[in-house]
Amino acid sequence: MRVLFATTRGAGHFGPLVPFAQACRRAGHDVLVAGPRSVAGLVARAGLPLRAVPEAPAAAIDTAFAPVWAQEATVQHVVQDLFVGIHARTALPGMLSIVAEWRPDVIVRETMEFASLLAADYYGVPQVRVGVHLTAQIDSDGMFAELAATALNVAPDRLLDSPLLTRAPQWPDEPEHAALRFRTDVLPRRQEDLVYVSFGSEAPMSEHFPGVYREAIEALADLPVRTLVTIGDRRDPAELGLLPPSVTVQRWAPQGEVMSRAVAMVGHGGSGSTLTALAAGVPQAFVPLFVDGPANAARVAGAGAGIVAEDLAADVEKLLTEPRYREAAATVADEIRALPPVDDAVEVIAHGARSLA
Repeated sequence: MRVLFATTRGAGHFGPLVPFAQACRRAGHDVLVAGPRSVAGLVARAGLPLRAVPEAPAAAIDTAFAPVWAQEATVQHVVQDLFVGIHARTALPGMLSIVAEWRPDVIVRETMEFASLLAADYYGVPQVRVGVHLTAQIDSDGMFAELAATALNVAPDRLLDSPLLTRAPQWPDEPEHAALRFRTDVLPRRQEDLVYVSFGSEAPMSEHFPGVYREAIEALADLPVRTLVTIGDRRDPAELGLLPPSVTVQRWAPQGEVMSRAVAMVGHGGSGSTLTALAAGVPQAFVPLFVDGPANAARVAGAGAGIVAEDLAADVEKLLTEPRYREAAATVADEIRALPPVDDAVEVIAHGARSLA
């Protein structure tokens, strides 16, 4: 079976595909990733092959993202102008070529990637979706589908009629729907000796850099634990200037390994890093920056596993000293651990490939 995994830019979009792609490879299937050149480093780290699709100029992306950074963007802008109007429109010619040449049996796309949806329809290839949000409710949302369908000129049902795979847990206030949930595997806990700080893959290129990073470094400098800050491949740690002795800044670190050692995390509420921390039982302090960050932060704080930071130094100290946060995070981690392994998703993907055969 040939499985094409389709993604837009950013670790938060490609990352959710990785466990499913690697599971397909373990099962002996041929796997190819289709995505913009900017994800090449992420794809290589995952040990997967990439066929690049065209990507919009950086200036056009920055302009479209400006209201997102300012927390002024509507859902309509994010879906129709950014992910359809810029990402999908630019990627579509390349995606059509890849599907025509490689002839996948099934396309597995993350739910904010739409060029492969159109290519799959054109060539009659079945699809499977992978959720990129902390709640599968967003990936299954009818309003979201309506907005995307209008911009894509397809029926809204077309966005929701394929299987939805997710590693998001079932939240207490989340309505039941047909999402298929799978486990986020994490490394065993090691000596807990650091606070991990990450604001995702897009914030380093936004107006939040370097300010939000310097503020976090200064807030955490005097805590009795080391701090590791990652800033992404497109930035130089030297841009953050002189660092306190307890703080290390790197472009990248293997997040799974870091979480096995983290006693707490400081993040922007991005779904990928938030889920990884929850799976590892790591309590979190949130500095929400954009898009779904505020909602994710509120959800985790509501579960008792984190704090929406007002005084970052004091709030992280609470995570370190008050057991209730770690206990709540451990409860969520237990729920995630009880989900089926990602390898079980291969049969769902294979069934999708057989559905149009």
